[in-house]
Amino acid sequence: MSKGAKVTEVSADYVIVGSGSAGAVLADRLSADPGRSVIVLEAGPADKDKFIKIPAGFSKLFRSPYDWDYLTEPQPQLGNRQIYWPRGKTFGGSSSLNAQMWVRGFRADYDEWAAAAGPDWGFDKAVEQFRTIEDVEGPPGDDHGTGGPLHISHQRSPRPSTAAYLRAVAERGFPVETANLPEPQGFTQTMVTQHRGRRWSSADGYLRPAMKRRNLTVLPDATATRVLFDGDRAVGVEFSRAGQVEQVRATTEVILCGGAINSPQLLMLSGIGDRAELERHGIDVRRHAPEVGANLQDHLVAGLGYSVTADSLFGAEKPGQLVNYLIRHRGMLTSNVGEAYGFVRSDPSLEYPDLELVYAPAPFYHEGLIDPTEHGVILATVLLRPRSRGTLTLASNDPLAKAVIDPKYLSDPDGADRAALMAGLRHCAEIAGTDAMKGVLGALCYPPDSTDGMAEQTRTESLEQYAHTLYHPAGTCRMGSDEASVVDPQLRVRGVQGLRVADASIMPVLVRGHTHAPSVFIGAQAAEFLTRS
Repeated sequence: MSKGAKVTEVSADYVIVGSGSAGAVLADRLSADPGRSVIVLEAGPADKDKFIKIPAGFSKLFRSPYDWDYLTEPQPQLGNRQIYWPRGKTFGGSSSLNAQMWVRGFRADYDEWAAAAGPDWGFDKAVEQFRTIEDVEGPPGDDHGTGGPLHISHQRSPRPSTAAYLRAVAERGFPVETANLPEPQGFTQTMVTQHRGRRWSSADGYLRPAMKRRNLTVLPDATATRVLFDGDRAVGVEFSRAGQVEQVRATTEVILCGGAINSPQLLMLSGIGDRAELERHGIDVRRHAPEVGANLQDHLVAGLGYSVTADSLFGAEKPGQLVNYLIRHRGMLTSNVGEAYGFVRSDPSLEYPDLELVYAPAPFYHEGLIDPTEHGVILATVLLRPRSRGTLTLASNDPLAKAVIDPKYLSDPDGADRAALMAGLRHCAEIAGTDAMKGVLGALCYPPDSTDGMAEQTRTESLEQYAHTLYHPAGTCRMGSDEASVVDPQLRVRGVQGLRVADASIMPVLVRGHTHAPSVFIGAQAAEFLTRS
């Protein structure tokens, strides 16, 4: 026990750390049995800010009390810049802060997970869970659920330029297809986690309904600082709230659902990590686990921005749009910003697409941190399977200090990551040059002072000076059947008892797409493991 710690009289069968995409699912499914008691620790406040509900307003939450507001270490391959990493710090976690893109991923992604950790992680199991998760508004696909807690909807009021973009990719020879096919080969309008034009987070679908149960307690503004052990068994969590250190006890298990930054950080603070790293900070080593905080992967995005005369989301806050949203929940404010996307190959010989192209009818420039001054749109490219691997380490043994994040973008020795993104930017420029887009786009305006999107100098500047995260960190508590993995195929932390991790940190490799849907799947699988017996 830390000096001066207050022992909270509350205990529960399960203590969950984090209420995000996976944690909210666990809270709901575990508390569905009135014979089980559950406590959820959430570091942030309740999700009450109006911009959480307004789909197009998510960047207004950046660097707010609802955001962990992380910065990476300077990245040598990106102009030595520190890259801003927003992460949700509220009920629903990053599902309350994201762009609401519901992208399941490829069959091959889950089959790779299954190769690493067994059949519970294969595509068939993922589809089985997605059918229980999804409630698709509008015409469902063949394998979509129709009554799950998460509302998945078509764009309510897409911009006309989004339709032009989809005509443009068809002009370039790419298929336009239904979203979330098992093996996507083309482009689609984005399916979003919205309900009648408003964001629908994992807190909306899972946590808030479950909070009506007497056997579930959610503690906001409670930052976990250490997992408590009796011998080699996890028996509770120490946390900081309102300047006080408190403890809560778990009689069955502790489950970490803090994401790819917070979960490995908490493991290290609790003595589970690389021995040399822990000893460097004066932390007693409970288990030498070198892969805690290793294997960090993220999706890097770079784009080309073009001026347009009107009808971009720069006009979303005009009185007419506000009235349309408030009365009808339609119009620009229902946009998720990334209204269309598709998958392409940087090299035709590749078996699977290695790039995602995203279209945003908005001047979403400068990491979303600088308010735009005029209309604009952006055509962007995302590296889906980076070969580069980064690290997450401790800054100190202070549990409230932010971790050291070094994604090591574009650090792979043969330069494949860089070459792929440069090819993706060429795809963007070629799409911008189609007849379908010529009637929409004005001059290239981002990167600033650029005039030719096809020029190598322009693409280099976009990548090195303006590329940023697509908000998908993963892999820092890798699961696997091998003894070196941080968690086993049932997400149990190796070398201790009564402790699991269930969030994007357990992904062996990044999915080709977005991490919200797979993270909900991870939460659902963890719940199944815990309730099978």
